[in-house]
Amino acid sequence: MSKKLSAWRNPSYMESSVGIFLFFCSWGIWWSFYQRWLATGLHMTNTQVGTVYSINSVGTLVIMFAYGLIQDELGVKRQLTIFISAIAALVGPFVQFIYAPLMHTNMMLGAILGSIVLSAGFMSGCSLIEAVTERYSRKFGFEYGQSRAWGSFGYAIVALIAGFVFNINPLINFWLGSAFGVGMLLVYTFWVPSEQKVEMKKEADPNEKTNPSLQDMFSVLGMPTLWLLIVFMMFTNTFYTVFDQQMFPTYYANLFATPEIGNSVYGTLNGFQVFLESAMMGVVPIIMRKIGVRNSLLLGATVMFLRIGLCGFFHDPIMVSIVKLFHSIEVPLFSLPAFRYFTLHFNPKLSATLYMVGFQIASQVGQVILSTPLGMLHDRVGDRMTFYTISLVVLAALIYGIFILKRDDQEVDGDPFFTDKQLAAQAQAAA
Repeated sequence: MSKKLSAWRNPSYMESSVGIFLFFCSWGIWWSFYQRWLATGLHMTNTQVGTVYSINSVGTLVIMFAYGLIQDELGVKRQLTIFISAIAALVGPFVQFIYAPLMHTNMMLGAILGSIVLSAGFMSGCSLIEAVTERYSRKFGFEYGQSRAWGSFGYAIVALIAGFVFNINPLINFWLGSAFGVGMLLVYTFWVPSEQKVEMKKEADPNEKTNPSLQDMFSVLGMPTLWLLIVFMMFTNTFYTVFDQQMFPTYYANLFATPEIGNSVYGTLNGFQVFLESAMMGVVPIIMRKIGVRNSLLLGATVMFLRIGLCGFFHDPIMVSIVKLFHSIEVPLFSLPAFRYFTLHFNPKLSATLYMVGFQIASQVGQVILSTPLGMLHDRVGDRMTFYTISLVVLAALIYGIFILKRDDQEVDGDPFFTDKQLAAQAQAAA
């Protein structure tokens, strides 16, 4: 591992942070209103929206698994990040001239094509960009959470304006995504710090090559402990998309006098929430050092259970807005401990594949299974009962997680993790 530098003096930290910032700008400007666009721009029912999300999830999980395998083989090389950047740069013309017209004439064909393009560029691309940034943080000596916070910061900035732009013309959101995608493409193509060039040459040397083999990567599917974790993720992190993207935007907008007011307020609230999320990316590593990796994951599931349940309990905009802000701590409590859990209990060289399979693909499988049934339930029984149902599922997963998640000192096959209290005890014992 590289020696830690001051973040602002670490060129790999700067490059990774700018890249992930632009990616989340390119994604967030349209993704935060994607469900609203399907419902109001394309006039879909909740069931149809659920079907689109399910198809997106199928495309995402297939592409995501391929990304994990390929990136673990590539090491620190950037072919995939450049490919993702190129798709992001083309999202505007793709949606306006291909995706939207096709969704009007042949919804299933449009949804399938969209699942390939949007998943390759964004839904799967997000996990790949995060995995590459996490790998760079270990290789080049910076804090992953600190760099990932710039992604949340970028999402927050664009979320503040997304609602206002959406009210003018939703297609503008996608074209702005293309503009940020061009910037991202320039960063990942041309900004290559010297230490990364050295590492790329080292990985290219057959005598120095330490990347896992294809057999090693496929072997993760035979790990029983990974499958136990997948079930936990499937019934917790899945609901980031099923609840927060598929259901919450329309529910929140309908709390206001007009949908236009709701869209504008939701965009502002979403932006503020992601600003807090960006700050929490720096706080969660401190929480992990206090309570450990396992307990941080369980805390994230607890916050999700309370947040979704309380959204069903409250029905006025102020209280629902306050509850929505719980999301700002929930996202970091899933994403950062999840990465650390994999590098703690599994081979760190397989971090991209493990993160894709155990965290992201598990969530996508959950979306494939649950998006359409929950959309149908939403159409039939409304917001409150659907939210309570989701909350109870998360509670059941939380109880399950208490029994199956490994303690931080149990079966450590990767980089050990110690809380501040444990480190202090070790220092005292060594004195």
